Amino acid sequence: MLNQLTISELSAKLAQREVSAREATQACLDQIARVDGKIHAFLSFNAADALAQAEKADKAIAAGENKPLLGVPIAVKDVLAVKNQPLNCASKILGNFISPYDATAIEKLQAAGAIVFGRLNMDEFAMGSSTENSAFGATKNPWDITRIPGGSSGGSAAAVAAHECIASLGSDTGGSIRQPAALCGCVGLKPTYGRISRYGLVAFASSLDQIGPFTKDVRDSATLLGVMSGVDPRDSTSVPQPVPDYTKALTGDIRGMKLGLPKEYMIGGLDAEVKSAVAAAVKKFQELGAEIVEISLPHTDYAVATYYIIATAEASANLARFDGIRYCARVDGADPIELYGQTRGAGFGPEVKRRIILGTYVLSSGYHDAYYLHAQKVRTLIRNDFLKAFETVDAIVTPTTPTAAFKIGEKSDDPLQMYLSDIFTISCNLAGICGVSVPCGFTKNPKLPIGLQLLGKPFGEESLLRIAHAYEQATPWHKEKAAI
Repeated sequence: MLNQLTISELSAKLAQREVSAREATQACLDQIARVDGKIHAFLSFNAADALAQAEKADKAIAAGENKPLLGVPIAVKDVLAVKNQPLNCASKILGNFISPYDATAIEKLQAAGAIVFGRLNMDEFAMGSSTENSAFGATKNPWDITRIPGGSSGGSAAAVAAHECIASLGSDTGGSIRQPAALCGCVGLKPTYGRISRYGLVAFASSLDQIGPFTKDVRDSATLLGVMSGVDPRDSTSVPQPVPDYTKALTGDIRGMKLGLPKEYMIGGLDAEVKSAVAAAVKKFQELGAEIVEISLPHTDYAVATYYIIATAEASANLARFDGIRYCARVDGADPIELYGQTRGAGFGPEVKRRIILGTYVLSSGYHDAYYLHAQKVRTLIRNDFLKAFETVDAIVTPTTPTAAFKIGEKSDDPLQMYLSDIFTISCNLAGICGVSVPCGFTKNPKLPIGLQLLGKPFGEESLLRIAHAYEQATPWHKEKAAI
C-alpha cells in the first residue's frame, strides 16, 4: 500500500515511474476515509487541491525534475500557515480564518515538491499533552482508540502512525513533537531553537517553540530537516548556521561515541516497562560500540516549574492579539472591554484560559521578579547543565515519556499530572537544544509503543540523527504497524 511507504521508498518509486504522485495521494485520501472517523487526526482536508498538486508533481517528474520531496503527501498541524487553507489552532476563537500566506517551512516543502494537504488536530493553541483540549474533539491513538495520542501535536503523530500521510509537521514547545511520537510509535524530531524559521507558526511561547517533522523512520526526518532548515530574514531568531546534508550522516557507525545517561531521569514515577525498554536500548547502544557514561543534570527537578512560568507568561502576551477586533470570531459587548471579555470567554477553552491566567499572574506587578525573572535565571542553569554534559558526551539518552499512552479522560481533571507527562521533554526546549524520539519497544498488555529520547548539542542534529538511525536500523520497532 502506497500510503504505508516512507519518503525515501515513495520517492524511489516515483522517480522510477513505478507509481504516480496521484496514486500515492489517493492512497492517503482513501486511508483517511477508512480510518479517520475512528481516530480524528484531521480537522479538514481538500482532496481536490491535493490531487491537483499531485498531478502537477507528476508532470514535473515526467519532465525530469528531481526534488527531494517531489510528489510526497505531507500533512500539517493546524498551527502552521498554509495559504488559502484554514488556520484555527484547534480553537473556536479563530472562527473561519483562512491563512493569507505560507509559513517559511511550508514554502520550503513546496519548493522541494511536497504535496502539502490537510489540517491536523492538536491541543488548542498547542497547549496540552493529550490532544484532548481541541475545540473540535479529541484525537485517538491508532494503537488503541481508547487512549490519547499525546500532545499537543497528537493529530500529526496519529496521522503518520495510521498511514494517512507519508509524513507530517508539528511544533514542539515542551515536548509536543517528541511525546506524541513516542506514544504513537513514530519518529519525532525537535530541531535546535533557530534551526527552522518560525515565520508562519502561530506563537505559543516564542522562546521555546520550534517546528519539526513526524516520520516513519529516521532517514525521512533527516530529509525533511534538510529541506526546512536555514536562516530566514523574516524570523530574527533563526540562526545563520550552514545546513548540511543530514542524510549523509546516517552511516550506521557509532563506534567510540559517548552517550550520557542522566541519573535524574530514572525517577520513581517511571513505568517499569518503559524503564526496561530504555535499559535494553542502552545495552543495544553498547553492542553497537558506543560508550555509556553516567552524567548529572542537577537542575532537572526545577524544569517543570520553570517551564510553566516562562511558557504561560509568553502565552499570555502572544494570545492577547485574539480579542475579536481583527481576525477572529467576535462576541459583541456594550464597550471594548466587554467585547474582549465576551469574545475571549466564549472563544478560548479551559486549558488556554488557565495558562493565560497563570502567565498574566507571573508577569503582574509585584510578581514579575519573584516568578518570571527567577525562572529565566533557572533556565540558564538548566541550559548550562546540558552544555557542561556535552563537553564529555556526544548525546544524552533518556525515556521520552514516563508511561505509555494513558486512557482518554484519565488525567483531564488533574492538570499537574497532565503537565508531568512532559517531564523528560521540557528541559530540551528550555535549553534550546535538539532532541528526537524513536520507537524502542512496546508494553505487553495492551501493546502500546514506547519512545526513546536522544538529546543533542545545539545544532548537533547530524550526530543526533546518526545515533538515532544506527539504533533504529539495529532494532525492529519502527517496522511495526498500528492496529487501526
